[in-house]
Amino acid sequence: MMKIGYLGPKATFTDLAVTTMFPQAEKISYDTIPECIDAVSHGKVELGVVPLENALEGSVNLTIDYLIHEQSLPIVGEIIAPIQQHLMVHPYHVNGWKDVQEIYSHSHAIAQCHKFLHTHFKKAKYVYMTSTSAAAKFVSEHPHLHIAAIANRLAAEEYGLTIVRENIHDYDYNHTRFIIVRRQNEELTIDSPLYAGDKTTLMITLPKDQAGALHQVLSAFAWRKLNLTKIESRPAKTGLGNYFFIIDIDQKMDDVLIPGAIAELEALDCTVQVLGSYPYYIV
Repeated sequence: MMKIGYLGPKATFTDLAVTTMFPQAEKISYDTIPECIDAVSHGKVELGVVPLENALEGSVNLTIDYLIHEQSLPIVGEIIAPIQQHLMVHPYHVNGWKDVQEIYSHSHAIAQCHKFLHTHFKKAKYVYMTSTSAAAKFVSEHPHLHIAAIANRLAAEEYGLTIVRENIHDYDYNHTRFIIVRRQNEELTIDSPLYAGDKTTLMITLPKDQAGALHQVLSAFAWRKLNLTKIESRPAKTGLGNYFFIIDIDQKMDDVLIPGAIAELEALDCTVQVLGSYPYYIV
């Protein structure tokens, strides 16, 4: 049975993404993103799944920086999953859920449900937890308290809570990208109806003090009609003003176009590293 590490604890959105894509796998929870990536690097698990980007909150910089500066593992897949937040209470408080005094969740989840909370729970106190799952666990362990949690459906099932209001998030298009990393750059073969396409991710470091360098980089992709779905800069951690760029190309690595673009960039004294060419799946 395949072992898959993920950013925990149990019943987080990362767990939900892994459960959906790998229902038969043995899942191992890790407390932090570095711990999960290290577990893959040290051979404790075959795959690791960690968040990379949220539609509302932006990139998860820790994931990017750790893969670049600490553990250079190839990206072999990506899962795009919706973030659906629900209000849940202990079964003891189902009838009086509208009068809960405190609402527990991760700070991002509470922010994502601002409109609902402002309308229905103006006087309630918001208590920030390390994760939505931790909030659900706390509510389940304190049935004597008149409190609620904001979390996903898996958390309600895991901790025996009752969902009293579904989909309380402000924006329906909120999704998170989770990347799948592996120790070896072996193709991930999953026969899934969730398959949505392929992409290639590059890390590009520009030559120093060269006018128009970024324009030249983008031109190498533009005239080849390679569609870029994302371009983002991150500090190179070598001094102020030094950056590298992460670029996503909307296709699998081929034999001509992407290698040609890489060769052109290297001729411009850019440093190019392929972080992965992989399938992505939409849950």
